[in-house]
Amino acid sequence: MKILVINAGSSSLKYQLIDMENEKVLAKGLCERIGISGNISHKTADGKKVEKELPFPTHKEAFLALIDMLTKGETKVIDDMKEISAVGHRVVHGSETFKNSIRITDEVIQTIIDLKDLSPLHNPPQAVAIKACQEVFGKDTPMVAVFDTSFHQTMPEKAYIYGVPYEYYEKYHVRRYGFHGTSHRFVSARLAELVGKPASELKLISCHLGNGSSITAVDGGKSVDTTMGFTPLDGIIMGTRSGGIDPSIVTFLADKENKTPAEMSDILNKKSGFLGISGLSSDCRDIEAAAHEGNHRAQLTLDVVKYQIKKIIGSYAAAMGGVDGILFTGGIGENSASLRYDVCSGLEFMGVKVDKELCDNASRKEAKFSTPDSKVEVWVVPTDEELLIARDTAEIVGK
Repeated sequence: MKILVINAGSSSLKYQLIDMENEKVLAKGLCERIGISGNISHKTADGKKVEKELPFPTHKEAFLALIDMLTKGETKVIDDMKEISAVGHRVVHGSETFKNSIRITDEVIQTIIDLKDLSPLHNPPQAVAIKACQEVFGKDTPMVAVFDTSFHQTMPEKAYIYGVPYEYYEKYHVRRYGFHGTSHRFVSARLAELVGKPASELKLISCHLGNGSSITAVDGGKSVDTTMGFTPLDGIIMGTRSGGIDPSIVTFLADKENKTPAEMSDILNKKSGFLGISGLSSDCRDIEAAAHEGNHRAQLTLDVVKYQIKKIIGSYAAAMGGVDGILFTGGIGENSASLRYDVCSGLEFMGVKVDKELCDNASRKEAKFSTPDSKVEVWVVPTDEELLIARDTAEIVGK
C-alpha cells in the first residue's frame, strides 16, 4: 500500500509518498506560490531533484503537477496514480468534534470549514486542498483527515478550562486545545518503544521545540496537559510568538500604542518571542551565534526560553506525580545541544542526570543522553508527522 501524505496551506502544498510495506519515503516535495505564480521542488529517495516554475492558479494544478512528478520522467517512482491507495491530509483544528483521525466525507469537509472561527488561517485552505485532491484523484480514492488537536482531546477538564465565564466555553468553545498533537503522539509512542516499556506504563514529557514550540505531558500514552492553548500563541516563547503573557498587557499596549485587536494579534504572533526580545532574528541558530559573540539580548532570549522550558518540565512532573522520560524533538529540540543540556541541568532533584558529551552527539538522531544512573531517561527523538499520518490513513482505510 502506498499512501500520499498532504500538508496544505493557503498558498503551499507539502507532500510525501510513502510505501507502507517498509514505511520508506519514495518521494517528497513542495508546491509553493499557489494562486500567485507557482513553483514545485521534488526529490526522490535515490536523490534525484527537480525544481520547476509552473502555473498554479489553484491547488488542483499543484496536485496535477505532483502526480506528473511521481509518474513521469526522471523523478518517476510509480507507473500510475492508481498505485496510490489512499491520501492522508493534515488538518490543524478538529475542535472537540474530531477526537481521532477520520475517513473524509462531504460532511467531514463541511465540519472542517465550519471550524474556521477557531482556525481561520488553516482550516479553510485545508478544506479547499482536500476538495482539489478529490477532484484530481476522484472520490473513489479514500482520504483520511488527521488533526493536530486530536491527541490532546484526552486532557481532563481541569487542564483545558480557562478561568473565564463558563458560558464562553458553552457558546464559543473557548478552551485549551493544544497543537503539534501528531508530533507529540509519534515521538511519545516511539520513546516507549526505545525504552522497551508499554506506553500505558510511562509518564513522559515531550518537548517539541522549533519556530513554533509546545510541551506536552503524556501519562499512560495520553496527553494530559500541553502548553499551547486556545491558539498556538500560548505557552513558551517561540520564533515570533510571545507565548503566554499577562492578558492585561494586551489591553495596556493597545491603549498606549493605539492598536486595534488585529494589530495586537500581529505583534504577539509575528513580532514577539525570539525576534521581539533579541531584536535580531526569529532563528535560534542566529540567536545562539550572537549570544556566543557577547550580545546581551541574544543571551537573554536563550535564558528566557530555557528557564520557561525547565519550569514547564517541573510543573508537568508534579502534575503527573513523577516522570519516567523526557524527550526533545523539532528543529531546535533535535539540533541545539546547548539548549537541551542547559534545560536539563539543575533537574537533578527530580532524578534527571545528563551527560554533556552524549548530549553534544545526540543531535538529529534517536539518542539517549541521560547517564546510566539517571532515574529519568532523557532522549532526542526526531519526529515524523508524515509517517504517523500515513499509518493512521492505512489503518482506517484497511478497516
